[in-house]
Amino acid sequence: MIAVRVQAEPIDSAAAISALTAGRDDVGAVVSFTGFVRADDGLVALTLEHYPAMTERALATIAAEAEARWPVTGGSVVHRVGRMLPGEAIVLVAVASAHRAAAFDAAAFLMDWLKTRAPFWKSEERAGGTTWVTAKASDDTAAARWELVPAQSD
Repeated sequence: MIAVRVQAEPIDSAAAISALTAGRDDVGAVVSFTGFVRADDGLVALTLEHYPAMTERALATIAAEAEARWPVTGGSVVHRVGRMLPGEAIVLVAVASAHRAAAFDAAAFLMDWLKTRAPFWKSEERAGGTTWVTAKASDDTAAARWELVPAQSD
């Protein structure tokens, strides 16, 4: 099962990844991605807002889709909300599987769909003020590639 969590607290990547293999002998690979707030163009802080029930339901739906497509033995999606500074982790996706290809594909899928289907609202704080972040066409293109991908890669 891929567990999902939305939190304001910092992400403990090591603990989340370790939990995927503890006491198991069927895991052949763990693939993880941690996204960080970048200080692009003078960014001072990034704030993510959400509606808890809506966001958690969307994340669970995305995780269930990954589980249906690939033979994963477990996973974790942790997404932060609130105000974050450059250098802080904003998201962790970790996927365990018996085989590396499934772990890589499931992790990439999760990130691509999180970027386009998870209901978060982002604002960027800079010296000149705060602006809302709009969706990028490149994120939509990345997510669209999974519309044609068959399940169960090994």
